[in-house]
Amino acid sequence: MARPQKRPAWRAMLAAAGALSAVLGEAPPAGAEGNELELAVKATYLYKLAPFVSWPASTYSTPNAPLTICVQGADPFGAVLDRATGGQVVGTHPVVVRRLARLEPGSGCQIAFVAGGPAQSQAQALQAVAGAPVLTVTDEERGSSARGIVQLLLEGGKVRFSIDAAQANRNGVAISSKLLALAVAVQR
Repeated sequence: MARPQKRPAWRAMLAAAGALSAVLGEAPPAGAEGNELELAVKATYLYKLAPFVSWPASTYSTPNAPLTICVQGADPFGAVLDRATGGQVVGTHPVVVRRLARLEPGSGCQIAFVAGGPAQSQAQALQAVAGAPVLTVTDEERGSSARGIVQLLLEGGKVRFSIDAAQANRNGVAISSKLLALAVAVQR
């Protein structure tokens, strides 16, 4: 007879649900745990987008230079993003997270989650890196009309995204057709 297994701890269950949701794009249940789970899914998207994006050769100073995800302004993720990206590597690039009050072209970010804040609005941050090789990501839930190259949104209870391919081209980043095919909308 098989021995009953111990029940996983609440945190382990939350992590497992977060991983599954990240794969499926499921929206979390309502409540504080649900909000953390939704943030975990969105945080996971930030580094999962990277393998489908090509930056100019000059973006990385060395073949093992980090892929830097910057969070500009009011950070909705906190430790959730740090946990999601901890130990992750994209190609030969370890993923690191930086938090910035202001986003500038020379900030060293390959991916920038643009939240806006007192030091710089979303629109100002997006304008600051317009034309720079930065994949900008915004969240529809933050309530601004300013949109990044990737816009996270909830659709049918699932975390989805739209892509502004024209802005990606202006910023000098190429987005894989595989990623474009997964978007709910692509602006060309």
